Amino acid sequence: MVDQRFLPRYRVRRAGDFQRAYRVRRTAGDGLILVFGHPNGLPHPRLGLSVSRRIGGAVTRNRWKRLLREAFRKTIARLPKGMDLIVVPRANVEPTLESLMDSLPRLADRIGRKRSQDNPPCSDA
Repeated sequence: MVDQRFLPRYRVRRAGDFQRAYRVRRTAGDGLILVFGHPNGLPHPRLGLSVSRRIGGAVTRNRWKRLLREAFRKTIARLPKGMDLIVVPRANVEPTLESLMDSLPRLADRIGRKRSQDNPPCSDA
């Protein structure tokens, strides 16, 4: 049986990790969420959440966080390895788990492709 818990090793917690992702500014977004990505040097992706008060009251913010963690947990196999993903929800949008499970891997893959275009592999000929 595969362990599908959202373990602490999959969480971005340190302010420096958040700031590094914001500073690099590798982003992808859609009408639902904005994702900042940065390499983390680990064999797995990590998730950081930035859900501000402009999203709504505590109940709304906590719902967003629950749904984003669940979408990450269920799609972790489809996410690029070795990346910190900082997710910022868009205001005035009602999230569903299905839409987040579609958006998160698609946007993370887009960031991963941008990263590989920034650092093309060396060819020693």
